Amino acid sequence: MKRVLVAMSGGVDSSVAAFLLKQQGYDCIGVTMKLYENETVGRRVGTCCSLDDIEDARAVAERIGIPYHVFNFTADFEGQVIRRFVEGYEAGDTPNPCIDCNRYLKFARLMERARQLGCDFVATGHYARIGQEDGLYTLRAGLDAQKDQSYVLYAMTQAQLAHTLLPLGELPKSEVRAIAARQGFCNAHKHDSQDICFVPDGDYAAFLERLRGGAYPHGNFVDAAGHVLGEHKGYVHYTLGQRKGLGISAAAPLYVTAKNPAANTVTLGDNAALFSTVFFVGGVNWLDGTAPQMPMRLAVCPRYHAKKYAALVAPARPAGVVRVMLDTPARAITPGQAAVFYEGDRVVGGGVICAAPQK
Repeated sequence: MKRVLVAMSGGVDSSVAAFLLKQQGYDCIGVTMKLYENETVGRRVGTCCSLDDIEDARAVAERIGIPYHVFNFTADFEGQVIRRFVEGYEAGDTPNPCIDCNRYLKFARLMERARQLGCDFVATGHYARIGQEDGLYTLRAGLDAQKDQSYVLYAMTQAQLAHTLLPLGELPKSEVRAIAARQGFCNAHKHDSQDICFVPDGDYAAFLERLRGGAYPHGNFVDAAGHVLGEHKGYVHYTLGQRKGLGISAAAPLYVTAKNPAANTVTLGDNAALFSTVFFVGGVNWLDGTAPQMPMRLAVCPRYHAKKYAALVAPARPAGVVRVMLDTPARAITPGQAAVFYEGDRVVGGGVICAAPQK
C-alpha cells in the first residue's frame, strides 16, 4: 500500500483530497504546516494555516480515520516566503508569496519530511492535474476553469511531479463541497482563502511597515517627463495600474505606471501608458527539465487567474531570461508577478516578470 503525506490546510479542498485518497486505498497521513503565529499577523476568516484551521484539519482527519500531525515550519516560512515578499516589495516589485510557499515549503520542505516518514507521495488540494507523456511528467490545468491552480505550481520539477498527487484536478468545486457535506466535514461550507495568509487584512504596506518598525518615507509623484505632481506616502503603498487612493487631482484619471525605489518616486500616467506587448521573464523553470527550442509560440498568463495571451517566446540574456512578445497588448504587466507559459492546457514553464535586461 502506497503511503501519502496529505497537506491539510484546514480548508475544504485539502480535506476532500485526503478523503478521496483514503477511499482509493492509500495509507494517508494528514499534516498541517504551522507557518506563523496568529498574534504575529492577526487573524480573520479567509486566511489559511492558522490555529483555527489546524483544529478543522484535525477534526477532518479524525473523522476519516487517518493519523494527523502538525509540523512547525515557521522558521522556513519566515526565511523563504515572508523575507522574499518583503524584499520584493522593497525592490518595487509585486510578488506572489503563494508561489514561493508551494516552491519552498509544500514541494521542498514537506516533500523532504515525507521521505523521512517513508511516504511515497505528497498530496495537496490544488485544482490541477499530473500525467505522463513520452516518459515525462506533465502538469495540466484543472478541469474546473474557475478554480484552476496550475499557475501557482509552475516551479515544480520532474522529481516533484513524480511524487505528487492532486486528486481534485478533474473535479468541479461544487462537487468537492458536495462530497464534504455528505461526509459531514466541519469545513464543508467554509469560505475559500482570499488574502495572503500572513497579511489577513490585505494591507500589505501596513504589514511591511510593522516589520520595518516604521513608515516608509514620503516621496514625489511624477509624470513620465519627471515633473512633480504631488507627494506620495511611501512607494510600497502603490502597485502598477492603481488608480484609487492616489490623492491627486487631475483633469483626466491618473494611474500608477512605474515605481522607482532608488529615487523614491511613483510615476503616474494615463491608462494607455499601462499597455505593453514586450516584457522579460527571469528565473524560468521548464517543466520538462530542459529549455525547449526557441523562439516558440505559447500562451502566457501574466497574473494569477488572468486571461492568457498568445505570444512568441524567445531567449534573452542573461541565461534563464526570456523575452515575451504578445500578439495583443496587455495591461499592467507587473514586475514580481509570475508569467506562466502554456501549450493548450499543459504548463510548459514559468518565471518572474522582471525589468528589461541591461544592454
